[in-house]
Amino acid sequence: MEEEWGLALRMDYCRTNKFTNQLLCRLLVCNKEGFWKVDKRDPLAKNPRAETRIGCEAQLYVKLDEGIRKFVVTDFKEKHNHDLVSPECAHMLSSQRKKSPTQAIELDLAASGLHLGQSFELMGREAGGRQCLGFTKLDQKNYLRTKRQQSLTYGKLDNEEQITNMFWADAQMIIDYVQFGDVVTFDTTYKLNKEHRPFASFVEFNQHRETVIFGAALLYDETANSFAWLFQNFLEAMSRKAPKTLFTDQDAAMAKAMPIVMPDTSHRLCTWHLMQNALKHVNCLFQDKGVKGVLNKFLFDIEDENQWKLE
Repeated sequence: MEEEWGLALRMDYCRTNKFTNQLLCRLLVCNKEGFWKVDKRDPLAKNPRAETRIGCEAQLYVKLDEGIRKFVVTDFKEKHNHDLVSPECAHMLSSQRKKSPTQAIELDLAASGLHLGQSFELMGREAGGRQCLGFTKLDQKNYLRTKRQQSLTYGKLDNEEQITNMFWADAQMIIDYVQFGDVVTFDTTYKLNKEHRPFASFVEFNQHRETVIFGAALLYDETANSFAWLFQNFLEAMSRKAPKTLFTDQDAAMAKAMPIVMPDTSHRLCTWHLMQNALKHVNCLFQDKGVKGVLNKFLFDIEDENQWKLE
């Protein structure tokens, strides 16, 4: 409706119930309502800021009717003291500049290989013109800056309010997970920090077979509860999208926590750990190159389940 009117609204005032936080009333005004204070900047500025407040009195006041539990209009002033924006330029109003979820994904993908101007031009051509995008190049720049600065960190406290487990993932990790997160390898390392605490990581390959990291964590211990907490926060950071397959080592606590948090995810064992266990327990058999070749064939050359059973 704002686009049809050619104006932008601003929320000027509201009142809420201090006990329930229920909205009681709201005043909506034109974005040109009121006046700015006296500009104290240099009057000789080359690019002075345009005047945007000209005392427009158009407004809409709504109030909650306690009897019917609905908002009703109690005051409405329709007349503006300025010309409205034409439909061709209405998309430039601040309240009209919005990005759809699909556009946000395209911006994330374009930012990985195109300059800011190139990605904006590309999306404009796909939409039939920049005027059809619904946002400006400045909105795009601010969005990408926010994504780069954004990171997610989750911490778990014990009864003494001390941090025991910590998980984090930044914006790039989340973007990578959207593209390559169907199969994830999860593993922990030991005694590589001064506290001798397990360090856990979620990793996989991209389309160039380069290692990408989806998230990392420092854990207090390797119990099923700690892994369940970690998997839950990993899914929370990744918009509740669980991987289709998760590769781990043969840790029993991981195997116990996985079905609880990710019941639809297939649990598989990492081939590196399988080979290490084979070398540890039946190293004598690996002196025979034929036995080693057969094992390698089962692990790496057979992709069909029926063929694997026949072999």
